[in-house]
Amino acid sequence: MKLVVGLGNPGAKYDGTRHNVGFAAVDLLARRHAAAWESAPRGIEALVARWRAGDTVFAKPLTFMNLSGIAVVALLQFYKIEVPDLLVVVDEVQLETGRIRVRPDGSAGGHNGLKSIVASLGTMAFPRLRIGVGRGDNRRDLADHVLARFEADERDVIEAAIGKAADGVETFVAEGPAAAMNKHNRKQESGDGPQEAEDN
Repeated sequence: MKLVVGLGNPGAKYDGTRHNVGFAAVDLLARRHAAAWESAPRGIEALVARWRAGDTVFAKPLTFMNLSGIAVVALLQFYKIEVPDLLVVVDEVQLETGRIRVRPDGSAGGHNGLKSIVASLGTMAFPRLRIGVGRGDNRRDLADHVLARFEADERDVIEAAIGKAADGVETFVAEGPAAAMNKHNRKQESGDGPQEAEDN
């Protein structure tokens, strides 16, 4: 059984923001597979949708980003899912807008949602799929940047990236993290080194 958690903040005011691309990816997956969202069991603060005859659970924590780990741990425990079968879909400012990258583990890299999950699980060894949202102007506060919506000229790029991320999740579920990395981490460009720095 697999648990795929898209990270974001609940509420209409956060829809379409950079920080909510994880939500957008699992929303797309639910639409693709006609999986209906419902409240998580036992009062867990999350929405869940079942796929593949119930052997995969999509989830959106409703705890706000910096408490994501509380919902993730509760869902893992309820569904009796092991940490290697967890995939977290998350925004990444250290990747250019539109890039995606699958990793089997790594640090939180300053991301509050990942920090919460690492703290709650007590390990960094869980797979994650990162969707690049860019850093923007370095003079701009990072919190303001990730809570902002995409510029008009970025929207087609990020929509395509969310689609690629959904494809990556499907590969992870069907074939595992190694296959997802091989299929979806292909694009190589100069500058990849610094983009990977937070995972070292």
